[in-house]
Amino acid sequence: MEPTPEQSPHHAYPDHWEADVVLRDGGTARIRPITTDDAERLVSFYEQVSDESKYYRFFAPYPRLSDRDVHRFTHHDYVDRVGLAVTIGGEFIGTVRFDRINEQGRPASAPADEAEVAFLVQDAHQGRGVASALLEHIAAVARERSIRRFAAEVLPANNKMIKVFRDAGYTQQRSFEDGSVHLTLDLEPTEKSLAVQRGREQRAEARSVQRLLAPGSVAVIGTGRTPGGVGRTVLRNLLAAGFTGRTYAVNRAFDEGLATLDGVPAHRSLGEIDEQVDLAVIAVPAHRVPEAVADCGEHGVQGLVVLSAGYAERGSAGRELQRELVRQARSYGMRIIGPNAFGIINTAESVRLNASLAPESPARGRIGLFTQSGAIGIALLSGLHRRGAGLSSFISAGNRADVSGNDFLQYSFEDQDTDVALLYLESLGNPRKFTRLARRTAAVKPVVVVKGARHSGTNPPGHAVPVSRIPDATVSALMRQAGVIRVDTVTEMVDAGLLLAGQPLPAGPRVAILGNSESLGLLTYDACLAEGLRPRPPRDLTTAASPQDFRDALAEALADGTCDAVIVTAIPWVGESGEAETGDGEVLAAALRGAAAGGPAKPVAVVHVEIGGLAEALAAASSTAAPRTRPTTLAAQPAAAQPAAAPGAPTGAAPTKPGTQATTGAAGNEAPPATEATAETEAADPPARPGRIPAYPAAERAVRAMAEAVKYAQWRRQAATPGKVPEFLDETTDEPGAAALIDTLLGTAPDPRGRPLTHDEARELLGRYGIAVRPTLPAPDPEAAVAAAARLGYPVALKTTAPHLRHRADLGGVRLDLADEDALRRAYGEFTELLGKPAELLPVVQSMAPRGVDTVVRASIDAAAGAVLSFGLAGAPSELLGDTAHRLVPATDRDAAELIRSIKAAPVLFGWRGSAPVDTPALEELLLRLSRLVDDHPEVVSVALEPVVVAPQGLTVLGATVRLAPPPPRGDLGPRRLPNY
Repeated sequence: MEPTPEQSPHHAYPDHWEADVVLRDGGTARIRPITTDDAERLVSFYEQVSDESKYYRFFAPYPRLSDRDVHRFTHHDYVDRVGLAVTIGGEFIGTVRFDRINEQGRPASAPADEAEVAFLVQDAHQGRGVASALLEHIAAVARERSIRRFAAEVLPANNKMIKVFRDAGYTQQRSFEDGSVHLTLDLEPTEKSLAVQRGREQRAEARSVQRLLAPGSVAVIGTGRTPGGVGRTVLRNLLAAGFTGRTYAVNRAFDEGLATLDGVPAHRSLGEIDEQVDLAVIAVPAHRVPEAVADCGEHGVQGLVVLSAGYAERGSAGRELQRELVRQARSYGMRIIGPNAFGIINTAESVRLNASLAPESPARGRIGLFTQSGAIGIALLSGLHRRGAGLSSFISAGNRADVSGNDFLQYSFEDQDTDVALLYLESLGNPRKFTRLARRTAAVKPVVVVKGARHSGTNPPGHAVPVSRIPDATVSALMRQAGVIRVDTVTEMVDAGLLLAGQPLPAGPRVAILGNSESLGLLTYDACLAEGLRPRPPRDLTTAASPQDFRDALAEALADGTCDAVIVTAIPWVGESGEAETGDGEVLAAALRGAAAGGPAKPVAVVHVEIGGLAEALAAASSTAAPRTRPTTLAAQPAAAQPAAAPGAPTGAAPTKPGTQATTGAAGNEAPPATEATAETEAADPPARPGRIPAYPAAERAVRAMAEAVKYAQWRRQAATPGKVPEFLDETTDEPGAAALIDTLLGTAPDPRGRPLTHDEARELLGRYGIAVRPTLPAPDPEAAVAAAARLGYPVALKTTAPHLRHRADLGGVRLDLADEDALRRAYGEFTELLGKPAELLPVVQSMAPRGVDTVVRASIDAAAGAVLSFGLAGAPSELLGDTAHRLVPATDRDAAELIRSIKAAPVLFGWRGSAPVDTPALEELLLRLSRLVDDHPEVVSVALEPVVVAPQGLTVLGATVRLAPPPPRGDLGPRRLPNY
């Protein structure tokens, strides 16, 4: 919306304040600034608010707004007077405004930093978290306008509004004055306010996916009149799966006399259906989708699955159609899966939903699956079906214009029917949020990811999301840090998922191998060594081994305290006749299941060659895992089985009571906030007893899946006692001084592209955080070099700082251990003779550092992923091999220790081939200090310390480059909002 001429030209309409949000019941709404065009909307909104809510807002009976009120509430300067509205279908359902005040409580302008705030929410929408979402956004606006505190007057009877303020997590003060409660909120985000905000985001986004996966009724829009076609196929699949809710066929081309189709009611439009439809599956051509979406929105549909193609995968015109589709659906409070989607599946017994193009609904299981590709989704469903694995839920998001992998993680975290989350992703719209959600989810259940389009440098067609500049290897390292099991292929994803869903986590890397083939056992042994496991020598049961021999050997291995996991290898055994028997695999499967059930809880995997029926028989075993006990806000039952919603609220929403209040006007009854840590500690562990035993046709696949389980289990154990981010509260750290220096260096009007610091500027800034950089002195001629060496003291190094030769000792750009003036003059002459003139080489002199290992420490900020800390050894080999490790900032003490140990060349730091171990604690401290610097000051967008010479005692930073720039926006710290692409 554009500002009118009545508004101050220097206070333009702040369109960046517009945001789509997910409310507590899973529906969406739009938050935007109020303009002078909203007078009629405001009057209509106020007429629908109860007298009690009006009384709470104005502290007196106030049946209608006067013309003066309407003018005041719709005319803002967006600096000292700001109003925001929450809209659904273009109409207001809630408002908030603030007015800047001085110490006496009178209207004021900057530099006054306090504002009076007031809310009002329609009674029909109370209980949906409207007031809480408004508070988050109006607080962010206030901080942008240099307002530090909110003041609010609340009647004592308005307990729900008081609770909204109290539960927000901000530092606050309360007093009772003149018959009302006076509240003052400090708007600086706190650890608690951020936890509350993310907790509400998690519950809302999880609920929005749950509404899609567990509807009480489904309408297929575009159902063909004859068999075949996309819409008719989805209808057939819904019926074949035994969907427990109500199903409708909708097509505007139906004959007026057609009452049923395939046994379900047939209608020409949603308006003909007497009851509300929760989910609509749209299977019409793209040009007819807007009409279908409008029909859904006007009749209260909660969510859409858009199978129609012809959007962003077709180019720029299609991309704009896709954006308009999202805008239209969100304006009605609906979320979208798709467009160009394959569909969704929920196997819960109380739902049995197959709203997809998959002809056969998968068996019920404990694996949740999300894919951005329909073709990959088909392959995964087929592969899981062949392996006898079942699913709890399935989402194929297509172009993922709205519902994304992040939403699926939010849902999987709470879903009691899901033990393992599998995701095939081709793009990460918000990597920073993904790693945060993945870390939290991985703390309670495994998350396995395949990332497609890793090397293309662009997003797949249809995925209009920000492109991260960080390389794929860095993305992989950051996923590992978050506990994500990243694999390279969908086959590996299925292999790992089957093991993690049916078997307990291993306590360590020690693996027992047993079987009736010595060769197969040796292959398994070699594969274990290659994957970093610690295998015991294979136990050969000989080809004469019977199923009972397998059972006894497995039971013995499980009881052995020196092994953490068992891999069984099996080939057809030799019968009494001396001929190989492919045998009945069910007999061997029963023997292995019996041993696993009776022994200690350790993971078991089977490698088999041509044993008929073995894999199927092993997969048929029912899981003996105890049911999840963590309380959750999600329910498996369809929306129709849940408590009825209040009039005006979408079906499936939390019940609301008429007259409940929401603000200094009226507020919904917000659920008590739960921090992420609380939710994690309530989560049950993975299955403690083995269930289905996974079978693999190759030793390498079984071992790789087991290795992933070992690494994940180790991460889980470490995550239970997380590392700490050190404060460095000593005289070596001067955070205020660094901030002041950065402000000075950037200036009052900084270049958005940023600026590199000089050597001396970088030394000064890094020194504020206890990072000492060895000084260098310029040497534009031999006499200056000799003078510099005399000042620094011999021995010295002569180095070029020319960009094409810097850090390139192999090209002769560095001369070391120059012990006296003669050696220095000789080296200077060789420099200029071989490499160029001094003006081109920009030589410098630096005192020698103690001998050690040359390393490189870097930190950089990626707009999508955030600040990343990197470490590796200096030199061309490490660069060529990509031997660099990465961690997200802020790094903990454990992250720093893992960082230096996770590169392939790490043994060089710890006494490789008899060399002296270097001072790794000093290196870890350097990493942590640099992490703290870039975390405290987002203006520091890149730092490179090269080389850092780590000696047996201490280290020396010989070179440093620093770049400053205006800090990039931190969407993860702002109010919750859905992405706009």
